[in-house]
Amino acid sequence: MSTESECIFCSIAEQAVPADVLFDGGDTLFFKDINPKAPVHIIGIPKKHLVSLDAIQGDDHAMIGKLLHEATHVARDAGIFESGYRVITNVGKHAGQEVRHLHFHIVGGEDLGPLICNASSL
Repeated sequence: MSTESECIFCSIAEQAVPADVLFDGGDTLFFKDINPKAPVHIIGIPKKHLVSLDAIQGDDHAMIGKLLHEATHVARDAGIFESGYRVITNVGKHAGQEVRHLHFHIVGGEDLGPLICNASSL
C-alpha cells in the first residue's frame, strides 16, 4: 500500500515529477495519461491526497464536484465533447485501481462501444 509520500499523483501535483499538464484548477489537475487506453486519455486528480471515492469527507465534496465540472471543459478543449467521452474512476484493487490516489479517467476520441464488465467477476 502506497503512502502519500510515495504517491506518483501527489508528486505530479507538487511538480516533482513531470507530466503533460492540460489544465490546473488550483486544487485540481488534469494531465495526459502516460499509458493511454484511447486516442484521448486524460487523468483528472484532486491535488489533495485522497485514496479513492471512499475517502471523500464533508469538505471534499465541493472540490470533487468542481473536478467533475472541469472535466467537461477539459473534454471540450481536447476535442471530444461533441463526439462523446467517458469519465471513469476505479475504487479498489478488484475495480482495477492502480494508483491509490483518487483520479478520473477522461477517455474518448474513438467509438468506445458499450461499457462491458467481465462476466466471470459478476
